[in-house]
Amino acid sequence: MIEFLISNGWDPNLARAVALILGVVACSSFGLIWVIFGIWLERKVAGRIQDRLGPNRTGPFGLLQTFADIGKLLTKEDITPQGADRHVFNLAPVMAVAAVLLIWAVVPFSQELIGADLSIGVVYVAAVGGFATLSILLAGWGSNNKYALLGAFRVVAQLISYEVPMVLALLVPVMLSGSMSTQAVVNGQNIWYVFVVPITALIFLISSIAEVGRSPFDLLEAESEIIAGFNIEYSGMKFAMFYAAEFLHAFTICVLTAVLFLGGWRGPGADLGGIAGALLGFSYLFIKTMIVYFVIMLIRNTVPRLRIDHMMSFNWKFLVPLSMVNLLVIAVVGRIFAPDYGAAKMWFDAEVAAGGLRGLYASALGWGFAADFWRFVALLIANVLIFIGMQRVLRQYVTLDQRTTKDVANSRPVARGAVAANTGSVSSEAAAGR
Repeated sequence: MIEFLISNGWDPNLARAVALILGVVACSSFGLIWVIFGIWLERKVAGRIQDRLGPNRTGPFGLLQTFADIGKLLTKEDITPQGADRHVFNLAPVMAVAAVLLIWAVVPFSQELIGADLSIGVVYVAAVGGFATLSILLAGWGSNNKYALLGAFRVVAQLISYEVPMVLALLVPVMLSGSMSTQAVVNGQNIWYVFVVPITALIFLISSIAEVGRSPFDLLEAESEIIAGFNIEYSGMKFAMFYAAEFLHAFTICVLTAVLFLGGWRGPGADLGGIAGALLGFSYLFIKTMIVYFVIMLIRNTVPRLRIDHMMSFNWKFLVPLSMVNLLVIAVVGRIFAPDYGAAKMWFDAEVAAGGLRGLYASALGWGFAADFWRFVALLIANVLIFIGMQRVLRQYVTLDQRTTKDVANSRPVARGAVAANTGSVSSEAAAGR
């Protein structure tokens, strides 16, 4: 875009500013438009999973149902509670949406299409994602409602807890690619990291779902326990902004999963320059994202909500230790089997020059695959061993939990009369002893 404007006689600084503004508007608009389609898609998928039809009355296939909901929310009265901190109360929903949109600045859509290729892109993703936690705390505090504040405290405890395994999982693609740039992570995936380190991808996906607050980690919407949570005092479009932030955040973690573990925009022909390469790269990224998004929708509509103590125990007693062990093992194995890209490039050139079946085979795989192959094998074996150990630990934990539950179930409460009789007999025996 910048080169196109400069070639048409624009000032370089003005061309850069205009391209930046257009990129921000396009990226933000895509995210907000996706929310409209995503809500309809989740309703239809949830309906099919739960043996019903979903939206089917408003417009063809129910496509206008979300627009009807938007119209309803726009016409609802905007209420601010008496005694609420108006500035904090109004800032919270805006920050919730902005926190998600800011992540898209470092998402590589193709080889050349990226908002900002930061050298600390992965750190940026983790830091900006924390703004959502701050927005929830501000919403609960600014509402001047003790139930909203209690709900905010509980959600913040959940989000901060699950950030620990998520950050530990983010370190693995950084170590394997040797860079914190999201574009470099994509370029380093000659073999998709979901095949190299599947446990890391699973940890990242689980912790990200908990970070969004989706089922089975949706304690922020446990109405039967603590009304509607931190957003109980919000109405109209302010409530809709929290709702939109959740759906957009769910889609965003799917994009990040595709970028960090599924090769991002990489695919046949995506490394070509120009518009064709950009369209192919964006298409590959979107297809991978939708696959992960379907998995998240399937989990949301089939797995029941966890109890809060079980959820926190699962994180601190299992997920965090597993993340630390996984990180240490990958660091050691990845260092021992570090790929030699120079030797792999020489082998590739020699095989291609020799021709024949070996040359055709080498051309199909590429020298990057050859360089990463032995590290891939070693890390995959390490992941299998970690998985076996994880299964044994889980089996022991389940057995211990069942034993504890059985002991509690077998215990019987003592009747009040029996307690009084036992107390009287003990007192009589004590008196006789004296």
